[in-house]
Amino acid sequence: MLEDNYRHQGLRRKLVESIRNKGIKDEAVLKAINEVPRHLFLDSSFLEYAYEDKPFAIGWGQTISQPYTVAFQTQLLNIKKGDKVLEIGTGSGYQACVLSEMGAKVFTIERIKPLYLKTKSFLTKLNYFNIKIFYGDGYKGLPAYAPFDKILVTAGAPDIPQALKAQLKIGGIIVIPVGHGHIQDMIKATKKTETEFDIEKYGKFSFVPLLENKDNGTDMLNI
Repeated sequence: MLEDNYRHQGLRRKLVESIRNKGIKDEAVLKAINEVPRHLFLDSSFLEYAYEDKPFAIGWGQTISQPYTVAFQTQLLNIKKGDKVLEIGTGSGYQACVLSEMGAKVFTIERIKPLYLKTKSFLTKLNYFNIKIFYGDGYKGLPAYAPFDKILVTAGAPDIPQALKAQLKIGGIIVIPVGHGHIQDMIKATKKTETEFDIEKYGKFSFVPLLENKDNGTDMLNI
């Protein structure tokens, strides 16, 4: 049962104030965080902690990101209603739903098939109709659906994959944690020309690594 009661909503408002106090100023981002019931994305054993500003395990060695991190990356993207956004690393689907609440048309890729199948089913139940979810290799992006206004990578990479650079519109933004090991620099790269990017760094974060998918199969569901 997908219950979102007054208690959940009250806890969500407190979470929003917490991340506002940590420096998130974009009211559209804060509103989206307030709209998405994070407790539904977690195993029932985590329900009491769902609105703490912490990451949690979701299985298969993956996590649902800390809400502040979700808000921080989303704020850097400068989302406008109608933006076509590619997300690399669907995970639980929480970040995709935040983008959807902001009016973005979301295309999201997950490389772990059991997680993809679980999240695909779950997002259908939540009625997020402007999210398209794919099973495949995030390093390759989605060339058939390019170009994108914004690209968000939710895993740490040693550098910005060339395929993702190519799939971004001129003037578009890619936000990605870049680095070796468990700590990465949060990078905002704005595409100036086909070969030139304006690179800005926004502090240190810790993400699971961005891995290539050795299975070449790709599936897509328009939900």
